[in-house]
Amino acid sequence: MYAAALRLIRCRRLSTAGPSRVRKALQWKHLRKVAKVTGAVVLGGCIFITNEVVALDKAVTIDTSAIYKEKYKSYIYLRATPTDEKDSITAGLTNKVRRELHKAARRFLEISSRLLLRSLDERLSHVDADPHEVALWVLLKRTQSANTDIRLQAVQELADNHHWHDYQYQTAAQVIDQQTAVGLARTPQVDLRFFLPPPVLPDLEDGWSAEDGLRQLLASLPLSEVDKCVQYFTSLALRESTHSMAAQRGGLWCFGGNGLPYAQSLTSVPSEKVESFCLQALVQHSKVQSHCDHIVASGGLQLLQRVYQLRRDSLKIQRNIVRIIGNLALNESVHQAIAQSGWVSVLAEMMHSPHAMQASHAARALANLDRETVKEKYQDGVYILHPQTRGDQPIKADVLFIHGILGAAFKTWRQKDRNMSEEEKEAESWDDYTECWPKSWLAADCPNLRVLSVEYDSHLSDWGAKCPAENQRKSLAYRSQELLKKLKLAGVGERPVVWVAHSMGGLLVKKMLLDASEDPEMHGLIKNTKGIMFYSVPHRGTFMAEYSVNVRYLLFPSIEVRELCKDSPALRNLNDNFLNMAKEKEFKVLSFAETLPTNIGPMIKILVVPSQSADLGIGELIEVDVDHLNICKPEKKDSFLYRRSLQFIQESLQSYLSH
Repeated sequence: MYAAALRLIRCRRLSTAGPSRVRKALQWKHLRKVAKVTGAVVLGGCIFITNEVVALDKAVTIDTSAIYKEKYKSYIYLRATPTDEKDSITAGLTNKVRRELHKAARRFLEISSRLLLRSLDERLSHVDADPHEVALWVLLKRTQSANTDIRLQAVQELADNHHWHDYQYQTAAQVIDQQTAVGLARTPQVDLRFFLPPPVLPDLEDGWSAEDGLRQLLASLPLSEVDKCVQYFTSLALRESTHSMAAQRGGLWCFGGNGLPYAQSLTSVPSEKVESFCLQALVQHSKVQSHCDHIVASGGLQLLQRVYQLRRDSLKIQRNIVRIIGNLALNESVHQAIAQSGWVSVLAEMMHSPHAMQASHAARALANLDRETVKEKYQDGVYILHPQTRGDQPIKADVLFIHGILGAAFKTWRQKDRNMSEEEKEAESWDDYTECWPKSWLAADCPNLRVLSVEYDSHLSDWGAKCPAENQRKSLAYRSQELLKKLKLAGVGERPVVWVAHSMGGLLVKKMLLDASEDPEMHGLIKNTKGIMFYSVPHRGTFMAEYSVNVRYLLFPSIEVRELCKDSPALRNLNDNFLNMAKEKEFKVLSFAETLPTNIGPMIKILVVPSQSADLGIGELIEVDVDHLNICKPEKKDSFLYRRSLQFIQESLQSYLSH
């Protein structure tokens, strides 16, 4: 079998020649070689045409052995009909193929020579390779440059060019380093062929399951000197088993001293429920820095990979797993282990998810891995809604979203649920519905903002508490200190800030700003706060809190709810102190108030935050015909609620966004 070589360009260093001389020399030199471009041979009636393996100069330090495997997958076969005139037919086909390749080579030469002459690195001037491969290897070489700007530009160009052949993507996937892979994963619309699939996991021991692996990992983690909730979740996950869960089906399960209808919490697959308990425990452990190395050293990354692949149909389990990866990624010492265990490709794929929560969890983990362009660190509960990828748009200000009781970082800020008939649903497109309007609408209208959403646990009742030991930590004072530390690590306060809060989240914002004013290291946060938007914030308390106290048999009031009692001394002091600071610092303030009652259970309907309580005492107050839950959920992008909110954010940051 005979293989003819396709050599179009040999770039040599011409130190004394100008650009025009170099271009002419290359063109004449390689046009003479075009005649030798292609050859073919007949073996058994097949014409075999292939490209010669690329020869790279010693200056290219990348291991190119991978190209042998991938390039030989791109053979072209032409089958000739066996006849008496086989030789003449074969010759005709060979000449026809050669002529077509010659024409293609000449066309490509005109385009690629200009590109390569402009972008070749000096150290690659002796590269001898086909033009469509030279461009790829030049970029791969530049991703290893000591110059950060050159490196970042190369990663961007790799992702922007979508003309690479399949074997080139696969070759690149085998040679790109960890920081390049992370950079590609954080590039918009990147081709997922740049990423190697996760490595094949070893077979489990006979009789072992992923659930058993999770239990073993949890049992190996230390419990001394850790948070009580970490101890609680670990012991909970370890004591439950598939058999005991099945036996208790339909019974009651003790949850921190309070009865819960356990049967309702079971899924159709008991082992999946146990895995969920184990993952919740691992989430807590992954927040403890000293435990992260232990998780990695014990094979936790590979174990989580196995569970992730096993539970492809469970968005919740996958989110918890990626949440753990995001927490581990806060420790740079384990970045290499995360990459080697295949998580970059998984995160890159999840970034393409249509679900806002999935994509945002992946974006947080990748941002913590990207130490090249991201200096901030995003701890558990702090999510980047925009920008979730690398980009050229400079970030000029931050907008922070803080939810209220029973809220969350995403569901609180979803678009208002639509109650439509089947005919209306068919007539109206649902493509524009968003699970998180700050991520979809605000990011599009203000692309040079960083949009963050903060999540913390809050519950109307101790029955709903995830960890009984947390009850002592649920005061506004504790939550304020906890979130301030997280926001400081995320770089909040280093640029202008607008706060957006719903319900109790507004009280938390006021407490955080007051606490920051007393901390010399946080004065930047006060100085850079330019506006605060309150959605039905009970500045003077709410009747709902009093109602829950009066019916203790229905609701066990948690600390947050007790703090919301109407005219409580704590609320009054918080409001008075904040008003003084807001007036002194000249914060812009906009408040929205609900006017419709909210359904609290099947038999209770109440105006949660009356207008007199939603009125801070400064700034504009706008009453809206919605209930407490929908006051922060615009019906659509052109609704008054969203347009006025957008206007306030833009006005508060006008002098910064216009530059």
